[in-house]
Amino acid sequence: MTETLTITAESKPVLPRGVRLTENAAQGSVLVAPERVFKADGIAAIILKRCDGSISIAEMADEFATAYKAPRERILSDIVKLLQMLADKRMLDVVP
Repeated sequence: MTETLTITAESKPVLPRGVRLTENAAQGSVLVAPERVFKADGIAAIILKRCDGSISIAEMADEFATAYKAPRERILSDIVKLLQMLADKRMLDVVP
C-alpha cells in the first residue's frame, strides 16, 4: 500500500518525474501525467508554476497575498486544498 502524502504550509511542492505543466492556445494550462490530465485555471496555473521545490506553500501564500492584496490565510487554505488534491492523484510531490 502506498503512503499518503500530506500537504502542509511547510511543504515545498514539486512536480514529480513524468508530470509537466503545458500550455497551448486551444486548451490553456494543462498538468499532464501518465494516464492523468488536470486542466488548470489561471490561478491554478500560477500556483503550479511555483511548484519547483524551492519555496514552501507558506512562502507562496505570502507572495500571493502581497501581489493580489488578498487575505493570506484564505490563500494558504486554497493552495493547500489544490495541492493536496493533486498529491492524492499522484500529480504532485514534495521536497524532503
